[in-house]
Amino acid sequence: MVAHQAEIIVAGHICLDIIPTLREDPSRAEDLFSSGRLVRVGPATLALGGCVANTGIALHCLGASVRLLGKLGDDLLGFTLLESLRQYGARLSEDMVVAPGEATSYTVVLNPPGVDRSFLHCAGANDTFAATNLQELATSGARILHFGYPPLMRNVIADGGVGLASAFQSIACEGTLVSLDMARPDRSDAEETVDWKKWLTAVLPHVDLFLPSFDEILLMLDRSLFEELSHAATGENLAALVDLLLLERLADELIELGAPIVVIKLGDHGLYLQTSERTSQLLSVRAAWQDFDWGAWEDLRALCPCFDVDVVGTTGAGDCAITGLLMALLRGCNPEQALRSATAVGVLCVQESGRHKQYPCLGRRRGDGKRPRPPATADNEFASFNCFVECRRPSCCSKANETDIVEA
Repeated sequence: MVAHQAEIIVAGHICLDIIPTLREDPSRAEDLFSSGRLVRVGPATLALGGCVANTGIALHCLGASVRLLGKLGDDLLGFTLLESLRQYGARLSEDMVVAPGEATSYTVVLNPPGVDRSFLHCAGANDTFAATNLQELATSGARILHFGYPPLMRNVIADGGVGLASAFQSIACEGTLVSLDMARPDRSDAEETVDWKKWLTAVLPHVDLFLPSFDEILLMLDRSLFEELSHAATGENLAALVDLLLLERLADELIELGAPIVVIKLGDHGLYLQTSERTSQLLSVRAAWQDFDWGAWEDLRALCPCFDVDVVGTTGAGDCAITGLLMALLRGCNPEQALRSATAVGVLCVQESGRHKQYPCLGRRRGDGKRPRPPATADNEFASFNCFVECRRPSCCSKANETDIVEA
């Protein structure tokens, strides 16, 4: 691999997404796999997918200096993926590992309008990505390492998280902030064989910013409650059934396991931020972050709703929200600015289904929707919520402005 200096490295899962155009009627989603039935669909869009592509390219288009690290096969899909990366930046493909004889990962994304997406996924070379692939990044000089989707990478989870924890520790010792995003495990595969609480216990002491979605982290920490809510939600967003006490309980457990900053993604219900009272003590010693105001990030509990817009497709929305948050950190923003940046970048993604074609204009386009009121939680309000996310105040339903998206 050819090394070049970058302020952020995005590593982990990458694939090629194949996105067929589906009919407008959401009920058609139930018929896609009817036995013996031919379902007509529209033209397919080919797009880069996975954390490395979704978050990495969005960061690049917002002006961050980025290196991307993932693993591909030496097949036609791999060639297509590399060429697609180069269309965004000639150097974005330089750190990709091409494995002879292996298959490139791909995902068929089923994303009917108005219905949450589902996936048919081939892990391919992602399954042979090893934590040792990260070791040479320890001396890269990057300010942030963002790693994504370990539950979809067999080698990364097979050792109980020991290898990834060791790599993260080495990277953090060089002054780099370590950020980790998750994915929902395949119920027919990893979920049945991995003790996720044990895995998190091994890894989170070496993670600074932990960014799971609500459903995946609930499954990992409290499977019985996950099953109960899944049954009650009948296919809808589980976050619609959440109260603030449950979010606080989950975040408390994650912070206790070692992550000083926890952001739980709630889909169309926004983001929940909770931080340790020791955030400044733990992170201000990092060489690349000694001038950052970590005191502003200590001992917070904050809920930030999404902007209310017409949703075309939700694929990649969580990764784009993470992009906004990471950009805000790189530019020295406080928690309020960071959460607004996250929701502003995320809202751009959901307004288009072929999401990568919009990335070059992230620096020009702004969210124009109003923030909706979140689900009622009258019995579970946090008295200590910061005013910028005290969502029952009318001032919270304001339009995004020119400062919402943080750029270089």
